[in-house]
Amino acid sequence: MRVGRIPYINCYPVYGGIDRGLVALDATLVDGIPSALNRRMAQGGLDISVISAVEYARDTARYLLLPDLAISCDGPVRSVMLFSRTPAERLGGRRVLVTRSSMTSVVLLELLFDHVWKARPAFVPADAEIADLARAEQPEHDARLIIGDAALLLSSGASDLAREYPFAYDLGAVWKAWTGLPFVFAVWVAQRTAPVEQSLALHAQLIRSRDWGLANLPVLADQAAQATGVSRDAAWEYLSGLDYGLRYEHLAGLTTFFGKLAASGRVPNGSLAFLPAA
Repeated sequence: MRVGRIPYINCYPVYGGIDRGLVALDATLVDGIPSALNRRMAQGGLDISVISAVEYARDTARYLLLPDLAISCDGPVRSVMLFSRTPAERLGGRRVLVTRSSMTSVVLLELLFDHVWKARPAFVPADAEIADLARAEQPEHDARLIIGDAALLLSSGASDLAREYPFAYDLGAVWKAWTGLPFVFAVWVAQRTAPVEQSLALHAQLIRSRDWGLANLPVLADQAAQATGVSRDAAWEYLSGLDYGLRYEHLAGLTTFFGKLAASGRVPNGSLAFLPAA
């Protein structure tokens, strides 16, 4: 069995116990950015993985959701940010660079422009890494969507590049203000073709590792600070502000998001299906 893992620090709590050998995982871990894991799952190259919420919505017939396991926020997320040189409402017709790394973040941004900011910018695919922001050959732009550890650096003020973008929008906070609901960015899924017994065992191991991680966030905040260059306090605030369960309120946010995507034709209409409980 092959299990996908995003190397961003927002996945530390789920894999923390596994990485330290405290929880055995009877599978091979495969690292990749969200778009790469989405692609490998769609091609059948992984059995279980964290994937973008939108990837699940686009092919519900292929996947089963793993119960009580997701990455969500109920307000600011801090790692999915639109940085702009002008207010978002004035970005109509202007160039907005969007990350190639995360489908969910891009379509959420599109919805927010449609319904909240009521502007139609020109979206230009670009890289999401901090280093690329300073490269002269990057396309001209007025705003930029950045995700993951790179966004956390900018939003925490740990990068001088933050001064170039006086307007910053946390997409989790904007979604919460618009809908009043949490937002689910990523879910864990199994292939419907994967052996159920093995999938259930791996799900239980991921949950045990997640529970260890949530009980040891100070340890993970130290690790995150060393990995990203943000302060330990910023790393702690970030990790403790995320939720790694999938309860009723998260499902309400997830289905509202999927409903808006289906209504706009971005994904087919579908239904949620879960891996059977052990």
